[in-house]
Amino acid sequence: MGPRNPAPHPEAPPNLRTRPLPVRSARGPWIRLHVCDRSARFFGKTGLHRFDAPAGEYGILYAGEDDFCAFVEAFGDPLDARVVSQSDLRQHCLSTVIANRLLHLVDLTAQGLSQLGADGRLTTGDDYGLSQRWARALWDHADQPDGLVYRARHDPSKESVAIFARASPALRLRRLRRILDDQARLAQILDRYGFALVE
Repeated sequence: MGPRNPAPHPEAPPNLRTRPLPVRSARGPWIRLHVCDRSARFFGKTGLHRFDAPAGEYGILYAGEDDFCAFVEAFGDPLDARVVSQSDLRQHCLSTVIANRLLHLVDLTAQGLSQLGADGRLTTGDDYGLSQRWARALWDHADQPDGLVYRARHDPSKESVAIFARASPALRLRRLRRILDDQARLAQILDRYGFALVE
């Protein structure tokens, strides 16, 4: 018997707004990698990223569980280019993201996907239009969650968060360092993901 081609991933169910959500409560800390001359507090509405609002209805801030995750999610594409330049890294800083209250995050890391009628393609697939429509439906849920927690595409052993702008007043962001400032840590990150560092 040959391999089966799975059906397209379903859209969010019409009754999602009133269904129970798989929720995890957390304060962080998380790590955000960002351009140094811009604030780490950036809730994007570009529509370019996985869980961005389809029509700019809300902003969203992305962060990873640690600096490894933040790096590989930022520099992991394209998959066949395992080179990063010092000049590019010189422009990037790491900041911590901590909440002053528990954030209620829709848990898309494990069985929560199945409970919602979704699967791993929602968090790792190439159809960003689909994942954005799901995010919009979750943002509109009656429980008003603060964001999403999901497996990082480029390292599923790590977790990322996508925090909705409505949680902005609860967030405290603090600049840590330029990513080039800790050469030993950077070497560990590059080694883990098989990156070469060039001028």
